[in-house]
Amino acid sequence: MGIPSDTRDVWVQRRRNSFVIPSPAEDEKKSRAERFSQEGIRAGVKAAAIAAVVSAVPTLIAVRKIPWAKANLNHTAQALIISGASIATYFITVDKTVLESARRNSREQFNKTV
Repeated sequence: MGIPSDTRDVWVQRRRNSFVIPSPAEDEKKSRAERFSQEGIRAGVKAAAIAAVVSAVPTLIAVRKIPWAKANLNHTAQALIISGASIATYFITVDKTVLESARRNSREQFNKTV
């Protein structure tokens, strides 16, 4: 699926020959947005790695020591517990980091105009 290559090539050529020239402010906004998203991704990966370890240790200990967990939590259940915690932590952290960066940027823009 997707865009056929000949259609895509025509579309790309039309974009290159566009008469609209982006302003330096647009380039700055784009680079700032990329930087903020990279910050969020970096923070999310760090938090997800920590969450994986923090959720893996008690899960694996429980499976070996608690009779109910030993009987009912197979390898798939253990993986779901650990990965679920990691995934949730990743997305929450990325969202908070990007929103905080946007908020900080808004304050800087407001202070610059005042």
